[in-house]
Amino acid sequence: MLTISGEHKMENESKEKTFTRREFNYGSFRRTFTLPETVNDDKIDAKYEDGILKIHLPKKEEAKAKPPKEIKIS
Repeated sequence: MLTISGEHKMENESKEKTFTRREFNYGSFRRTFTLPETVNDDKIDAKYEDGILKIHLPKKEEAKAKPPKEIKIS
């Protein structure tokens, strides 16, 4: 299982002559994925850049496709 969760908080305050206004905005998310048996879970890598989450799920060596075998027919 792979669980991804995040939280976002934003606070905004503006002061005028006669009043002060404060705004709060909170949000969170959580998502769970079932990973196949072919994923090497020890080498999972994730990067968050420019608002994009990139997750690298490498395959185990035994799960990688083997090159086709050529058999000569006489």
